[in-house]
Amino acid sequence: MARIRVIFENGDPERVIEFDPARAPFQHDGKPGSILDVLLGHGIHLEHACGGNCACTTCHVIVKGGGNTLSASDDSEEDLLDKAPGLTPPARLGCQAMVEDPDAEIVVVIPRYTINQIVSEHGG
Repeated sequence: MARIRVIFENGDPERVIEFDPARAPFQHDGKPGSILDVLLGHGIHLEHACGGNCACTTCHVIVKGGGNTLSASDDSEEDLLDKAPGLTPPARLGCQAMVEDPDAEIVVVIPRYTINQIVSEHGG
């Protein structure tokens, strides 16, 4: 079983999800078996203003471990990540980073702020 350990920068308790990537999709947002798909399907909210269509950066996560077990990023994901404010490498878009290895152990950090929160805080 694959595992994703989720750490929240806002101080919420850490969560561990165990799942079979072959059972994807778990939800219907992002690519099947993506970090976004797995988190939503297991009751963990991850902002995704564009619906998981690789058109924004609100679902970005920081991959602290197991990044080599995720699908490779493509040019459209890299281009979007280049525009994300306050991004900390190694970052991926949750909607695009698919868990492909059934024995993967991935550690992701959910950043405290998303673009939507930053815009609303500044009256945008």
